[in-house]
Amino acid sequence: MPERHATVLCSQGLHARPAAAFARAAAEAGHRVTIRRTDGEPVAVSSMLKLMGLGLREGEKVVLASDDEAAGPALDRLAALLATELDGH
Repeated sequence: MPERHATVLCSQGLHARPAAAFARAAAEAGHRVTIRRTDGEPVAVSSMLKLMGLGLREGEKVVLASDDEAAGPALDRLAALLATELDGH
């Protein structure tokens, strides 16, 4: 199972707009991907509500994962996306 460790760098964390942008990018990736805190339970990144429910803040470490062995490049793109503002502010 491929995994990528990432840090949330969006200054406002994954509130509504960044969570929606991230969920949209995940859905477009074409792989089932989950996100979790390093010590937490995974949730589907395609669900904006589940992403918001994690309450991720700037600087928090997360793990992106997929059961699909071919998802590595998609995980790389999603990890890089977490290192941006996501909502353009």
